[in-house]
Amino acid sequence: MTDDRPPEPNADRSEDSVATRFADADADRFTDWLRDRSEPDWTAATEHRFVRELADGTIDDAAFARYLVQDYLFVESLAGLVGYAVGQAPSMAEKARLAEFLGTVTDEENDYFERSFEALGVPPERYRTPEPTETTAAFRDLLAAAAREGGYAETLAVFVPVEWAYRTWAGAVDAPDDPFYLREWIELHDTPEFDGFVAWLRGQLDEVGPTLAPRRQERVAELFERAVRLEVAFFDSAYEE
Repeated sequence: MTDDRPPEPNADRSEDSVATRFADADADRFTDWLRDRSEPDWTAATEHRFVRELADGTIDDAAFARYLVQDYLFVESLAGLVGYAVGQAPSMAEKARLAEFLGTVTDEENDYFERSFEALGVPPERYRTPEPTETTAAFRDLLAAAAREGGYAETLAVFVPVEWAYRTWAGAVDAPDDPFYLREWIELHDTPEFDGFVAWLRGQLDEVGPTLAPRRQERVAELFERAVRLEVAFFDSAYEE
């Protein structure tokens, strides 16, 4: 597997090689520039086989169960990242918005996971103390490193693509009527509330990104790209028994 650790602050890049890259790009928004840089992985994540089979209800229960177990573990780390972002946020308004999302993750989504595990026949010991796959471990390391080694911009750099990619694919497909665990997983990521939160998240990064020094913009871009690449690998791993 490729090395998905965050780039070191003193990575071997000359200042000239990254200066004005966003300023010269054909993109009005910083987040559009980040998404464009992440291609073809962005398209691979948002149009993945997993997404197509989820939408038409043909994904194998065993594959979806493997995915949910790992995602449940991932969400635990994501909640930690959001909590860290609350502390980094520049004002009480931003802190409140992030804290509200954290409440949704730990309440509504947790209820969904527990009902789905029961329906799929996944015993508590399997999802409460799972062994992370290589991809899940790399993803968790990326989230932790972004928070530990950076600031608000670096935290957003991995938080934004994770949520934005899910909003993108969920908004592009129709949810099947049954089973409920497929329908509700799409519906959780295709609501006006989630759409508004993702738009707000993008706005946060759009605001701070252009103010960063060129070298830090490059670091943010690489974190974003690594997160998108790991999204693809995360879907792939659902099919690996």
